[in-house]
Amino acid sequence: MRNETTPIGRQALLDEANQIIRHHEDYIHGMEATDVEQKGSVLVFRGDYFLDENDLPTAKTTAVFNMFKHLAHVLSAKYYLQD
Repeated sequence: MRNETTPIGRQALLDEANQIIRHHEDYIHGMEATDVEQKGSVLVFRGDYFLDENDLPTAKTTAVFNMFKHLAHVLSAKYYLQD
């Protein structure tokens, strides 16, 4: 699969991911990808999941999870992480 995707550096990938987030209709203020790693052919994004003071999910948690899933789907088809 790597033959069909383009190598990209971590910061460039995070920049593109955050641009996608900010322009997405489900964007929530403060939503941001702060890290990414390659798991096989899938890019896994991380960031604040808006947990409450007891580290339990909030209403925003599902939106963030879905956004990171969307990023994984869209960007894994285009890129692989170049370390």
